[in-house]
Amino acid sequence: MGLRANEARYFMNKYKHQFTVLPAGESPETVNYVNRILKDERGIEFAAKPLETSCFQVENIKMVNIFYEDGLVVNVMYTINDPKKRAVGFKLSEGMDVPKELEEKKFKFARQKSKLASTIRGSFL
Repeated sequence: MGLRANEARYFMNKYKHQFTVLPAGESPETVNYVNRILKDERGIEFAAKPLETSCFQVENIKMVNIFYEDGLVVNVMYTINDPKKRAVGFKLSEGMDVPKELEEKKFKFARQKSKLASTIRGSFL
């Protein structure tokens, strides 16, 4: 709940965008899109079950978020006019261990204080 609220606040403050989520079962194309990017481009497949998704465009950037049952959030962002310009981010809920799928990748997760989510640990590719 805290990470969703943190994301909602960020997008409202930065882009004046109303952040909404759908159950992952109602948005399989979004889940498949992120799974394909993670697997094909990054060699990552998460065992955790996706619970909710968000997919929208703000300005020239397509933004996709998947919230997993273990507390992980995956963000995929890319510019519409240059789909090769892409960023993939991972955020961990407070107290969450780094998922096994990311341990070998040697990510450094930076800590960020959030009024809505306590402490967030995040990393980007």
